[in-house]
Amino acid sequence: MTKIISAAAQYPISQHHQFRNWVIHTENWISQAVKNKAKLLLFPEYGSMELVSIFPEEIQSDIRRQVIELDRLKSDFCQVFTELAKKYQVIIVAPSFPVIENGRPRNRVFVFSEKGLAGFQDKFFMTRFENEEWGIESGAKVLSLFEADWGNFGVQICYDVEFPLGSQALSSAGASLILAPSCTETIRGATRVHIGARARAMENQAYTLVSQTIGNALWSPAVDINYGFAAAYSTPDKNLPEEGIIQTMEPQKEGWLIQALDFSLIETVRDDGQVFNFKDQQRIRSEFASEKIEIQRWVV
Repeated sequence: MTKIISAAAQYPISQHHQFRNWVIHTENWISQAVKNKAKLLLFPEYGSMELVSIFPEEIQSDIRRQVIELDRLKSDFCQVFTELAKKYQVIIVAPSFPVIENGRPRNRVFVFSEKGLAGFQDKFFMTRFENEEWGIESGAKVLSLFEADWGNFGVQICYDVEFPLGSQALSSAGASLILAPSCTETIRGATRVHIGARARAMENQAYTLVSQTIGNALWSPAVDINYGFAAAYSTPDKNLPEEGIIQTMEPQKEGWLIQALDFSLIETVRDDGQVFNFKDQQRIRSEFASEKIEIQRWVV
């Protein structure tokens, strides 16, 4: 099998009175994607911040304390997505979740399949807000390659997809799909992510999928204003869109972008495309000056 139906969320940050309300809300979203036959579901960066709405107001207004409180929900959060991935027999790339590891806050994306928790990816590059105001720190320089029966994929969280380094390493290791969950406040921010996703698709002759938060959540100082749209991109080459834009959704409209992806088309252009971006990328060495990147493989 070389084809998959994917679903990328345009996701509003919602308020919930109790954890159980959030669980019902999450399952409703997943069931909508499954009704459209999606087997790979991508939620946006920091979509999990809506869980802060179940905390007292003094925590909701304290952006550093809420990270500590959210970390205490990590096991419950993962259990919910484990059960839903098994129930609906899908791969779920969950909304990124602030975790505390060795005393340091990280921005982490967990990936689940019908087998349970498959693995995770931490964000490498921090935005100024994350670093200077929120206290979120860069994760260990480990890239996760997720191996499915239809192909391999990796995750580049928001700002990370604006740099070639991670996507190149993942593609060199076997990825033909890069997922970019994102949370941006402005048109400029969303545009930077989408430009990055399109560039990564071209450089690596791969597919990229973008999921973004939308709308306002004025009760949250961390994710109060959101602008974005979901998109599927490819390299512009044989049997693929001439501009590399497979599909985009209308910005700020709640819902799923449903898109079938045929990975045999990626194999074709990498082997015999109009150009050899992927092969020529292998001639370029991209790395951190002082940190080595490791690749870990997870079967989903």
